[in-house]
Amino acid sequence: MSTVPTQIRIDPETKRKASELFSALGLDMSGAVNLFLHQCILHNGLPFAVEIPSYSDKTIAAMEEARHISSDPDIKGYTTMAELKAALLED
Repeated sequence: MSTVPTQIRIDPETKRKASELFSALGLDMSGAVNLFLHQCILHNGLPFAVEIPSYSDKTIAAMEEARHISSDPDIKGYTTMAELKAALLED
């Protein structure tokens, strides 16, 4: 498929930030713009958000704790609210 050169005007800071983001996603500016345009055509409008999620340190720590709790056979689990309530009232 042949391509045609296209010019767009972007302020330097926006271009730098977008280029860094696209690079982290494995894209260059041309690839990202082409992806966006193809998706616009497929969806007949603005299609989606492409982003790298960012989580706070507190959220990451909570996810790691949840993974640990769910995979540690020595940590007591409860299958009903009644079991949990009884365990809480024991202390």
